[in-house]
Amino acid sequence: MDIGSVPSPADAAAAPSAAAMPREATLGHHLARRLAEVGARDVFTVPGDFNLTLLDELEAEQPSGGGVRLVGCCNELNAAYAADGYARARAGGVGACAVTFTVGGLSAINAVAGAFSENLPVICIVGGPNSNDYGSNRILHHTIGIPDFTQELRCFQNVTCYQAVVNNLEDAHEQIDTAISTALKESKPVYISISCNLPSIPHPTFSRHPVPFFLSPKLSNQMNLEAAVETAAAFLNKSVKPVLVGGPKMRVAKACEAFVELADACGYPVAVMPSAKGLVPEHHSRFIGTYWGAVSTPFCAEIVESADAYLFAGPVFNDYSSVGYSLLLKKEKAIIVQPDRVVIGNGPAFGCVLMKDFLHALATRLKKNTAAYDNYSRIFVPQGEPLSSEHGEPLRVNVLFKHIQKMLSGSSAVIAETGDSWFNCQKLKLPEGCGYEFQMQYGSIGWSVGATLGYAQAAKDKRVISFIGDGSFQVTAQEVSTMLRWGQNNIIFLINNGGYTIEVEIHDGPYNIIKNWNYTGVVEAFHNGEGKCYTAKVRTEEELKKAIEASLGPNKDSLCFIEVIVHKDDTSKELLEWGSRVSAANSRPPNPQ
Repeated sequence: MDIGSVPSPADAAAAPSAAAMPREATLGHHLARRLAEVGARDVFTVPGDFNLTLLDELEAEQPSGGGVRLVGCCNELNAAYAADGYARARAGGVGACAVTFTVGGLSAINAVAGAFSENLPVICIVGGPNSNDYGSNRILHHTIGIPDFTQELRCFQNVTCYQAVVNNLEDAHEQIDTAISTALKESKPVYISISCNLPSIPHPTFSRHPVPFFLSPKLSNQMNLEAAVETAAAFLNKSVKPVLVGGPKMRVAKACEAFVELADACGYPVAVMPSAKGLVPEHHSRFIGTYWGAVSTPFCAEIVESADAYLFAGPVFNDYSSVGYSLLLKKEKAIIVQPDRVVIGNGPAFGCVLMKDFLHALATRLKKNTAAYDNYSRIFVPQGEPLSSEHGEPLRVNVLFKHIQKMLSGSSAVIAETGDSWFNCQKLKLPEGCGYEFQMQYGSIGWSVGATLGYAQAAKDKRVISFIGDGSFQVTAQEVSTMLRWGQNNIIFLINNGGYTIEVEIHDGPYNIIKNWNYTGVVEAFHNGEGKCYTAKVRTEEELKKAIEASLGPNKDSLCFIEVIVHKDDTSKELLEWGSRVSAANSRPPNPQ
């Protein structure tokens, strides 16, 4: 039969019956193969009565046969955080989670919203109501008690780029494929609800291995591209001391290599916005650090803000990244390059221009200009190392991170939780190949525990080193048990300073103080004699050094949990400055009517 033709009687007779179809010709097997095909070989799950058959079908399609592995999590929020971390660990990667209807989906939705804000293709799969219940006016459990099954769907419409409700087999193949391909094209989460009675039923549309995806590549409009490059080159070539600043949307634009190519060609100093740390190699000869306004790497803001032209590739200017909207930048000096649009100064703007194409073409048109970097070299003074502690002196945070710096290598990956870890980890100099992730746009505390699980599950060649505050850890702590179950060798530094420090610096109050836990005792309870685990509670530099040596030496194959007890007032000066400015921005009185 020709594709697109009406089936003849002979074709209909030749169509396989359900009995004749192979056992694996089911919706569940098809979904497993599709997920594996796009790189989501681990699916983070929480069982519930609406998704149990689906989980059976997913698990039956083993990774060795082109299927997936199910990683059971403690709750749905953590499962979706893990899918977020999994997607981050691979360039253009995809993460997936599978939960039950409404009680599971609405638990996961906070993490899905975070993935949406960070442009991560996370596939959230929900086991939905029986297909016979749609339109029946029945009231189901796990709902809010009205005969309307669309509540969950309507919630997900705000935080996903595509939603598929699969309640019949005839179009299930098309709906699943469209959802997954849309996640890949848009680099955003999607929602797939699958009726609980459908995953194990064979159907002709699933009788063969799915045809591999072919996604039409996005292309630049060549006339616009040439005009944008010509205008930008003229703008930059006439400037005296231009600079380059990388932003977080370089990831979704897949333009990191093109950005480095441009940096190599032009001679400008190279900085990154805080949420782009890790996207630009910090061993680059003209890398000057993080541009974050008043809390920038020393000497970086002076160079960026005194430039007469700056190119920002993929920036996000929100209240956090702009330190309460206090950046000293001028629009007329800026070239803003977004994933598919270029704006030069106060105009003109060029649409349908892909960032990677623009940066690649611009690299061939710029004159070499090292003036701004020469200025940086003249004013730069290396940071001194903090003095070693006296014997028995309480551990200071700057001493902690002095030792962390020495731990890092190309086979490490750093995960920084929302809080003071944002600021301390920004100071780390990343060796070539070292990964780095944090969630700046959404800033959901507790994200890092699930993200550590997911990242480590995807990046087997990296040892993940996570920095988590005590307040954040209390939100999602239980997922450490899943790390132990799967034999991960992450190193978690729990920074115990007695509360929500980042909130204290924005607006203090008694609600920022939390109940102290015996954190190492909690992890030992999770361990319960199963798997490899090392814990340490450190209060001094001597104890810290011993714990790090144990983690890198005899316990290098174990999950290592190091509780670092520091004084509640031992806060980075950057956080203090940032907190005061963000607080001022939050406290602005209403505009006069």
